[in-house]
Amino acid sequence: MNIFRLAGDVSHLVAILILLMKIWSSRSCAGISGKSQVLFALVFTTRYLDLFTVYISAYNSVMKVVFLALSYATVYLIYMRFKNTYNSENDTFRVEFLLIPVIGLSFLENYAFTPLEILWTFSIFLESVAIMPQLFMITKTGEAESITTHYLFFLGLYRALYIANWVWRYHTEGFFDQIAVVSGVVQTIFYCDFFYLYVTRVLRGKGKMSLPMPV
Repeated sequence: MNIFRLAGDVSHLVAILILLMKIWSSRSCAGISGKSQVLFALVFTTRYLDLFTVYISAYNSVMKVVFLALSYATVYLIYMRFKNTYNSENDTFRVEFLLIPVIGLSFLENYAFTPLEILWTFSIFLESVAIMPQLFMITKTGEAESITTHYLFFLGLYRALYIANWVWRYHTEGFFDQIAVVSGVVQTIFYCDFFYLYVTRVLRGKGKMSLPMPV
């Protein structure tokens, strides 16, 4: 394992922990898209179906369990524990517009036409767009709390570091995963505008990140 993948995994874990601590400490999931969190839980579920059948390393197995547990814990807090604080009226992104193309693409573009491989491919494609309901929610409300933007920053950093990981592996191992790389690049592009706003607004000390309103 290289430093870029390790740093990416840590950034991903930090992002999820920031979100969980925000919800738990404030006893509120206001501003958090439950739809995005359900999609992420679906990503981990379909990707890690091989948890009990394929062993790569202790680190790999532990991280799979951790991400599965934390993703479902987040969904539980949003839809059960603190459901009265969930802003469903602003979480209105039509997820079927993501799921239908992703399902179709998973059957058309995969490395082997087997159930596990198709589901793994589905998880890769879905992860690249799972954040869209959250970004749509921020756009709709016009602002986001700083803690929510920290979560999004580390989530985007995780994808950027994984691109560095793929570049490193290509140059050192000759390894190239076209599906993962293309999906990762697409996902990182979604964060580009957010990164700019994060650096220019949140890191300058504002409590919330307000988006520019259309004229």
